[in-house]
Amino acid sequence: MQGIYILAQNRRGLVIVDMHAAHERIVYERLKQQLDARAIPQQRLLLPQVFAAEPLDVATAEENAATLAAIGLDVTRPHPISWRCARCRRCWPAPTARRSARDVLRDLREFGGSRVLTERRDELLATLACHAAVRANRKLTLAEMNALLREMEATERADQCNHGRPTWVQVAISELDALFLRGQ
Repeated sequence: MQGIYILAQNRRGLVIVDMHAAHERIVYERLKQQLDARAIPQQRLLLPQVFAAEPLDVATAEENAATLAAIGLDVTRPHPISWRCARCRRCWPAPTARRSARDVLRDLREFGGSRVLTERRDELLATLACHAAVRANRKLTLAEMNALLREMEATERADQCNHGRPTWVQVAISELDALFLRGQ
């Protein structure tokens, strides 16, 4: 539905799912588990992403290489005013790696590596999950929609996204009947 919602049916009526919000929660919970297990799967990018950077960003990346690796980003310095992302969390497209790396570097610079992975861990993972979640206007196939719904069923707190918004709403059959003037 406009690349934003998934419409599903259950025995109580209609379920409307915000696919971005739902996928964001799924990715967030998965990232938390992977970080706790120190097992965030990475993939090597076919074409490493090279970005212009302030010297402060380059220094931040160098100082916090271990933290970046722990969250699934391999950022190196190929030039004094640039940095390069050669590996990122599996299934992130290159633009997501770029955006995520910039956000992470900003947080590392502002809060420091140890604080980011302890005190601000959940906010950092929420940002990474938001970047990795499906976007509005992306047409999911029926199989992808079904997979997302099954993953929601298996995900803790799948009823709200990382920002506190609901991921789905239920419309009861009685409400649908009233909309269509059935039984009157």
